[in-house]
Amino acid sequence: MARVYVSTVVNARNDRVWARVRDFNGLPNWHPAIAESRIEGGEPSDKIGCVRDFRLRNGDRIREKLLGLSDYDMFCTYSILESPMGVENYVATLRLTPVTDGDQTFMEWTAEFDCAPEREAELVGNIGGGVFQGGFDALKRVFGG
Repeated sequence: MARVYVSTVVNARNDRVWARVRDFNGLPNWHPAIAESRIEGGEPSDKIGCVRDFRLRNGDRIREKLLGLSDYDMFCTYSILESPMGVENYVATLRLTPVTDGDQTFMEWTAEFDCAPEREAELVGNIGGGVFQGGFDALKRVFGG
């Protein structure tokens, strides 16, 4: 099983950052690679089990299912249902933790998935460096860090 772990510190209180990232349908509002997103069936974007269907700026389509969401613990866990990446059993979590020495937020984005062994290094690099770090870099431009 492949594993991805990326973390960063954002110069803003965790409640402000969480307000920006908690919407499961809100990726186009903060992640530069996402062109558009919708929740299937008109369900609320914070309903466990809802499915988001989104398109990347390059035209690729991805469908993900919300597995967990906590405003108290500030995390979101989701799985990929369909994607062109060639991953299976993909589960990821985006988690925020307050940094008590100042108004900062520690962010972690993790994923585990199965894939063809010869593609593991490429996929871990693309997901960690492109998807996760790309999202963090965009948030840091908004909030600082």
